[in-house]
Amino acid sequence: MLIEHNGKKPKIDASAYIAPNATICGDVTIGPNTRIMFGAQIIAESSSIEIGGNCIILENAVIRGTKELPVKIGNNCLIGPNSHLAGCCIEESVFIATGASIFHGALIKKGAEIRINGVVHLKTVFPENAFLPIGWLAVGNPMKMFPPDKHDEIWEMQKELNFPNLVYGIAERDNLMDVNKKLCTIMSERLSGHKSDRIL
Repeated sequence: MLIEHNGKKPKIDASAYIAPNATICGDVTIGPNTRIMFGAQIIAESSSIEIGGNCIILENAVIRGTKELPVKIGNNCLIGPNSHLAGCCIEESVFIATGASIFHGALIKKGAEIRINGVVHLKTVFPENAFLPIGWLAVGNPMKMFPPDKHDEIWEMQKELNFPNLVYGIAERDNLMDVNKKLCTIMSERLSGHKSDRIL
Protein backbone atom coordinates (compact mmCIF):
# COMPACT_ATOMS: atom_id res chain seq x y z
CA MET A 1 0.00 0.00 0.00
CA LEU A 2 1.35 3.40 -0.97
CA ILE A 3 0.28 6.35 1.19
CA GLU A 4 0.69 10.10 0.78
CA HIS A 5 1.57 11.73 4.11
CA ASN A 6 1.77 15.49 4.69
CA GLY A 7 1.60 16.01 0.93
CA LYS A 8 4.59 13.73 0.24
CA LYS A 9 4.38 10.58 -1.86
CA PRO A 10 6.73 7.59 -2.10
CA LYS A 11 9.13 7.57 -5.07
CA ILE A 12 9.82 4.02 -6.19
CA ASP A 13 12.10 2.95 -9.01
CA ALA A 14 10.23 1.01 -11.71
CA SER A 15 12.51 -2.02 -11.25
CA ALA A 16 11.77 -2.31 -7.49
CA TYR A 17 9.23 -4.78 -6.09
CA ILE A 18 6.78 -3.88 -3.33
CA ALA A 19 4.78 -6.78 -1.83
CA PRO A 20 1.00 -6.26 -1.89
CA ASN A 21 0.67 -5.93 1.90
CA ALA A 22 3.81 -3.85 2.51
CA THR A 23 3.15 -0.23 3.51
CA ILE A 24 5.20 2.67 2.12
CA CYS A 25 4.13 5.97 3.67
CA GLY A 26 5.26 9.53 2.95
CA ASP A 27 8.64 10.86 1.81
CA VAL A 28 10.22 7.48 0.94
CA THR A 29 12.62 6.88 -1.95
CA ILE A 30 13.32 3.30 -3.04
CA GLY A 31 16.15 2.54 -5.47
CA PRO A 32 16.48 0.13 -8.39
CA ASN A 33 16.09 -3.63 -7.95
CA THR A 34 15.18 -3.26 -4.27
CA ARG A 35 12.66 -5.73 -2.86
CA ILE A 36 10.23 -4.77 -0.09
CA MET A 37 8.66 -7.98 1.15
CA PHE A 38 5.37 -8.94 2.80
CA GLY A 39 4.27 -6.97 5.85
CA ALA A 40 7.19 -4.53 5.81
CA GLN A 41 6.27 -1.06 7.12
CA ILE A 42 8.29 1.91 5.83
CA ILE A 43 6.94 5.08 7.42
CA ALA A 44 8.42 8.55 6.86
CA GLU A 45 6.72 10.82 9.36
CA SER A 46 8.72 13.93 10.23
CA SER A 47 11.80 12.90 8.23
CA SER A 48 12.52 11.15 4.95
CA ILE A 49 13.57 7.57 4.27
CA GLU A 50 15.98 6.73 1.46
CA ILE A 51 16.63 3.11 0.51
CA GLY A 52 19.34 2.47 -2.06
CA GLY A 53 19.55 0.00 -4.91
CA ASN A 54 19.61 -3.79 -4.71
CA CYS A 55 18.40 -3.81 -1.08
CA ILE A 56 16.29 -6.54 0.48
CA ILE A 57 13.77 -5.52 3.15
CA LEU A 58 12.31 -8.73 4.51
CA GLU A 59 8.99 -9.63 6.11
CA ASN A 60 7.58 -7.43 8.88
CA ALA A 61 10.60 -5.13 9.09
CA VAL A 62 9.70 -1.67 10.43
CA ILE A 63 11.63 1.38 9.20
CA ARG A 64 10.65 4.81 10.57
CA GLY A 65 11.92 8.30 9.77
CA THR A 66 11.25 10.36 12.89
CA LYS A 67 11.46 14.01 13.87
CA GLU A 68 14.72 15.48 12.51
CA LEU A 69 16.15 11.96 12.18
CA PRO A 70 15.86 10.64 8.62
CA VAL A 71 16.71 7.08 7.65
CA LYS A 72 19.26 6.39 4.95
CA ILE A 73 20.07 2.86 3.78
CA GLY A 74 22.88 2.41 1.27
CA ASN A 75 23.07 0.01 -1.66
CA ASN A 76 23.24 -3.78 -1.25
CA CYS A 77 21.83 -3.94 2.29
CA LEU A 78 19.71 -6.73 3.74
CA ILE A 79 17.25 -5.78 6.48
CA GLY A 80 16.04 -8.98 8.13
CA PRO A 81 12.53 -10.02 9.12
CA ASN A 82 11.03 -8.43 12.25
CA SER A 83 13.88 -5.93 12.48
CA HIS A 84 13.31 -2.32 13.57
CA LEU A 85 15.16 0.75 12.31
CA ALA A 86 14.37 4.30 13.46
CA GLY A 87 16.10 7.55 12.52
CA CYS A 88 19.41 5.86 11.65
CA CYS A 89 21.96 5.66 8.83
CA ILE A 90 23.00 2.35 7.32
CA GLU A 91 25.94 2.52 4.91
CA GLU A 92 26.33 0.14 1.94
CA SER A 93 26.62 -3.66 2.08
CA VAL A 94 25.33 -3.99 5.66
CA PHE A 95 23.54 -7.12 6.95
CA ILE A 96 20.87 -6.57 9.62
CA ALA A 97 19.64 -9.98 10.84
CA THR A 98 16.25 -11.14 12.10
CA GLY A 99 14.89 -9.18 15.05
CA ALA A 100 17.70 -6.63 15.22
CA SER A 101 16.99 -3.04 16.35
CA ILE A 102 18.88 0.06 15.25
CA PHE A 103 17.96 3.20 17.20
CA HIS A 104 17.83 6.94 16.58
CA GLY A 105 21.01 8.67 15.50
CA ALA A 106 22.94 5.41 15.06
CA LEU A 107 25.37 4.93 12.18
CA ILE A 108 26.19 1.45 10.89
CA LYS A 109 29.29 1.65 8.71
CA LYS A 110 29.75 -0.30 5.48
CA GLY A 111 30.23 -4.04 5.53
CA ALA A 112 28.98 -4.41 9.12
CA GLU A 113 26.80 -7.26 10.33
CA ILE A 114 24.28 -6.99 13.16
CA ARG A 115 23.36 -10.54 14.04
CA ILE A 116 20.04 -11.98 15.29
CA ASN A 117 18.34 -9.83 17.96
CA GLY A 118 21.30 -7.46 18.16
CA VAL A 119 20.63 -3.92 19.38
CA VAL A 120 22.52 -0.82 18.28
CA HIS A 121 21.60 1.97 20.68
CA LEU A 122 21.04 5.68 20.32
CA LYS A 123 23.84 7.69 18.61
CA THR A 124 26.10 4.64 18.40
CA VAL A 125 28.67 4.47 15.60
CA PHE A 126 29.17 0.83 14.60
CA PRO A 127 32.52 0.24 12.86
CA GLU A 128 33.12 -0.82 9.27
CA ASN A 129 33.28 -4.59 8.63
CA ALA A 130 32.59 -5.40 12.31
CA PHE A 131 29.89 -7.73 13.63
CA LEU A 132 27.64 -7.65 16.68
CA PRO A 133 27.16 -11.13 18.21
CA ILE A 134 23.71 -12.70 18.52
CA GLY A 135 21.63 -10.90 21.15
CA TRP A 136 24.39 -8.42 22.09
CA LEU A 137 24.10 -4.65 22.43
CA ALA A 138 26.31 -1.92 20.98
CA VAL A 139 26.40 1.46 22.74
CA GLY A 140 28.22 4.74 22.24
CA ASN A 141 30.85 6.49 20.18
CA PRO A 142 33.42 5.05 20.52
CA MET A 143 31.25 1.94 20.48
CA LYS A 144 31.38 -0.75 23.16
CA MET A 145 29.68 -4.15 22.90
CA PHE A 146 27.91 -5.86 25.78
CA PRO A 147 26.16 -9.19 26.32
CA PRO A 148 22.53 -8.73 27.35
CA ASP A 149 23.17 -9.52 31.04
CA LYS A 150 25.23 -6.34 31.54
CA HIS A 151 22.27 -4.01 32.07
CA ASP A 152 23.91 -1.72 34.64
CA GLU A 153 26.98 -1.10 32.46
CA ILE A 154 24.80 -0.53 29.40
CA TRP A 155 22.55 1.89 31.29
CA GLU A 156 25.54 3.90 32.55
CA MET A 157 26.38 4.70 28.92
CA GLN A 158 22.84 4.91 27.61
CA LYS A 159 21.35 7.25 30.22
CA GLU A 160 23.75 10.04 29.19
CA LEU A 161 22.41 9.80 25.62
CA ASN A 162 18.99 10.89 26.95
CA PHE A 163 16.62 9.08 24.59
CA PRO A 164 13.50 11.04 25.68
CA ASN A 165 15.21 14.35 24.92
CA LEU A 166 16.64 13.35 21.53
CA VAL A 167 13.50 11.68 20.21
CA TYR A 168 10.67 13.52 22.01
CA GLY A 169 12.22 16.77 23.26
CA ILE A 170 11.72 15.84 26.93
CA ALA A 171 14.78 16.92 28.92
CA GLU A 172 13.47 16.00 32.39
CA ARG A 173 13.22 12.27 33.08
CA ASP A 174 13.14 11.80 36.87
CA ASN A 175 9.41 11.19 37.29
CA LEU A 176 8.47 8.38 34.89
CA MET A 177 4.74 9.06 35.15
CA ASP A 178 5.25 12.65 34.02
CA VAL A 179 7.69 11.62 31.29
CA ASN A 180 5.30 9.01 29.92
CA LYS A 181 2.37 11.44 29.98
CA LYS A 182 4.41 14.05 28.07
CA LEU A 183 5.72 11.41 25.67
CA CYS A 184 2.22 10.16 24.80
CA THR A 185 0.94 13.73 24.38
CA ILE A 186 3.81 14.60 22.02
CA MET A 187 3.40 11.39 20.03
CA SER A 188 -0.36 11.80 19.82
CA GLU A 189 0.14 15.23 18.27
CA ARG A 190 2.79 13.99 15.82
CA LEU A 191 0.80 10.94 14.79
CA SER A 192 -2.41 12.95 14.31
CA GLY A 193 -0.90 14.00 10.96
CA HIS A 194 -1.88 10.54 9.68
CA LYS A 195 -5.56 11.53 9.89
CA SER A 196 -5.17 13.29 6.55
CA ASP A 197 -3.14 10.54 4.84
CA ARG A 198 -4.29 9.49 1.40
CA ILE A 199 -3.99 5.99 -0.02
CA LEU A 200 -2.57 6.15 -3.55
